[in-house]
Amino acid sequence: MSGVIVAMRRTLLSCTSLARNGLIALGVAPWLPAAPAHASELPFIQSIVTWLDLDHQEFVILATALALLGFSVVSAILLMRTRVRAAANEARLRSDIGDLQVQADRLRALLFAEPQILIAWAAGDNRPQISGDTSLLLAQDSPQRILAFGSWLPPEPALQMDHAVDALREAGEGFLINLTTSNGQALEAMGRAIGGQAIVRIRELGGLRRELAETNLRYKALSEETEMLRGFAAAAPWPIWAKGAKGGLSYANAAYAQATEAVSVADAIDRRLELLDSDDRGAMDRALKEASGFTARLPIVVGGERRIYDVRAMNVGNGSAGIAIDASEATALRAALERMAEAHRRTLDQLSSGVAVFDGQRRLAFYNDSYRRLWDLDRAFLDSNPDDSSVLDRLRAARKVPEQPDFRAWKARLHEAYRAVEPEKDTWYLPDGRAVSVVTTPNPEGGVTYLFDDVTESLDLARRFDGLIRVQRETLDNLAEAVAVFGSNGRAQLFNPAFARMWKLSPEALREQPHIETFEAWCKPLFDDEATWRTIREAITAIENRVEVPLKLERNDGSVLDCMTMPLPDGATMLTFQDITDTENVERALRERNEALETADQMKVDFVHHVSYELRSPLTTIIGFAHFLADPVTGPLMPKQAEYLGYITASTNALLAIINNILDLATIDAGAMSLNLGSIDIRKTIEAAAEGIQDRLATDRIELKVDVDPSIGSFTGDERRVVQVLYNLLANAVGFSPQDATVGLSARRTEHSVVFSVTDSGPGIPPDVKDKVFDWFESHSNGSKHRGAGLGLSLVRSFVELHGGKVSVDSIVGRGTTVTCDFPIDQAAHRHAAE
Repeated sequence: MSGVIVAMRRTLLSCTSLARNGLIALGVAPWLPAAPAHASELPFIQSIVTWLDLDHQEFVILATALALLGFSVVSAILLMRTRVRAAANEARLRSDIGDLQVQADRLRALLFAEPQILIAWAAGDNRPQISGDTSLLLAQDSPQRILAFGSWLPPEPALQMDHAVDALREAGEGFLINLTTSNGQALEAMGRAIGGQAIVRIRELGGLRRELAETNLRYKALSEETEMLRGFAAAAPWPIWAKGAKGGLSYANAAYAQATEAVSVADAIDRRLELLDSDDRGAMDRALKEASGFTARLPIVVGGERRIYDVRAMNVGNGSAGIAIDASEATALRAALERMAEAHRRTLDQLSSGVAVFDGQRRLAFYNDSYRRLWDLDRAFLDSNPDDSSVLDRLRAARKVPEQPDFRAWKARLHEAYRAVEPEKDTWYLPDGRAVSVVTTPNPEGGVTYLFDDVTESLDLARRFDGLIRVQRETLDNLAEAVAVFGSNGRAQLFNPAFARMWKLSPEALREQPHIETFEAWCKPLFDDEATWRTIREAITAIENRVEVPLKLERNDGSVLDCMTMPLPDGATMLTFQDITDTENVERALRERNEALETADQMKVDFVHHVSYELRSPLTTIIGFAHFLADPVTGPLMPKQAEYLGYITASTNALLAIINNILDLATIDAGAMSLNLGSIDIRKTIEAAAEGIQDRLATDRIELKVDVDPSIGSFTGDERRVVQVLYNLLANAVGFSPQDATVGLSARRTEHSVVFSVTDSGPGIPPDVKDKVFDWFESHSNGSKHRGAGLGLSLVRSFVELHGGKVSVDSIVGRGTTVTCDFPIDQAAHRHAAE
């Protein structure tokens, strides 16, 4: 190769000499350009010079030869013009031209000794001149196809070539581009502006040149990567450092200088400031000697604050490099997460629901005590982290999972939760009668969380509640009363068919939950009372003072409704309507009848009182004249006259007693009778009453037995009325007693009253008559000879009750009757209580 270069040098020298001599002879020597001061001024020639290893003189020779090639045509023209003047030298010039042509051919052969293409554009000419080996570009033999870079280059390199060629032709900007064709061929494209022409050379990169180009590219990429890494390290917020083979600090970034409180990075390197304390540095150095790397989480004091850093160091070349990443926040978050996880565990242990967490390998990672108690599993078995299948197999062996015809398929369906995205819910009906709600939730980091709840009681309560609701619904639907429930928002929530029928509304319209105002508008044709509807609206929508409100609605159709608003615990209000039209009519009729009866009774009392008063005056006159006739002063009477006068006197006395009794009863009913209270001697009162019936006792041969404690004392009352009570009781007892019988009268004193009892041995009082014995003019002989007006017991009850006492009758048919009168001792206390 060196021999070839030497030969080429010699050839160039001889060509140059000939060219120079020929140019001098032609008189064009002054046109030759001066040799450039440096070969680098001609980039294209520089590449040739470098390749041929030429010195400055040889470069001049080569440049001259190339210029000679450009001027060959010009020289020929000049020779033809000067042929007449240089006829003598024609032979010599021809010889020289021939030599020059030979030299030019040699130079061309030298230029195209390797496969390459030259593309030249003359100034102002868009037509390129292409020479060289066109087969280099995949047989692109035509200029148009060669210049269509996209036909043999990928899009990006083709666009790069287009821009580079345009810049070369327009501004003379040279370029050097390494290309790769569509079939992977490596090429070098060089563009230069030479002698007013734009020249592009394209040649294949092979062998050493290719390796050199690739090395340059790798070096350039490595340099760019190094600069990028240096910039990243300098801007990184974490301390980064590098140490040499002897352990000295050789590089540090700004974060390292700040962490070590150095003035600058250079200050940190010069002072060899260390980030770690001596113990941690010793541990790192030992780790780097024993292994290729060191990783630890260490505390580092930065800016007077102790923080946690993740320190990583590794051996690099003859030294080491390290980085410290602030992990304080991560450490705090990790500690908080651990505390939260522990709190969650404690919380889950307090839940009544069974919780079991299986990890991505389907092994039990966590369980709470409710889960263990629900399935009655051994704690040692659960603490051994069994897999999901083992737990299910154990539960199946204990008959604690639902009975399945194909257990394997059922378990496979359950384990689909490990591949699911959304939670799934199911209910297991266990052989022991329990019902367990199961919720499977896939975990984001893999695995499944099982949530078990014993819902046996809940389902039972739900069934009972559903049954209760159905019973209530059937009850409401079959009630005769109209029932509707309005919510706190004023809308109808519930109604029964009777409600729709009573107000003549459509059930479909009521199912739309109308507002109370809408319901009011529907019902106003039947009942249009604004005050009542306002009361109903307030009862439904009121927030406070929710009480029951009874209402009576008299509708336009003549019906009467009894309405009740009932506040419910949930804020709703129940309205009930009952049709009381018939009841109201009956009540009205009864009220009218009662008023008529009261009027008639009052008329009867008034009539009796009036008649009794009118009869008393003439009767008193008759009695007076009868007593006057019986008086001997008026003269003697015949025996028959005396007998008749006795009958008149007895009858008038009896009639006067009846009239007096009627007047007393009328006075009591009118509330006009007042008692003449005083101290009553009980024994004397009994004797006075007994004296009034002595003649009747003697006539009927009846014995009176009085049973009174000698120390019974006295009490406060109207003595005349008490004597009248005892007389009527004794007269009634004697009247109902048979002859030769006994009538008893007893008196006893209690803490608050004096009790008188009169007993006879008469026929007794039948039960159907017992409630009427105290009514006016009620007289029943019950088989005895007694006849009376039926006023005695009425007077007895009236006088006793006027004293504040009470009367009771105890009678057995065929065995006699006992009438008991209870008089209070202290009339002042009775009057105060009555007032």
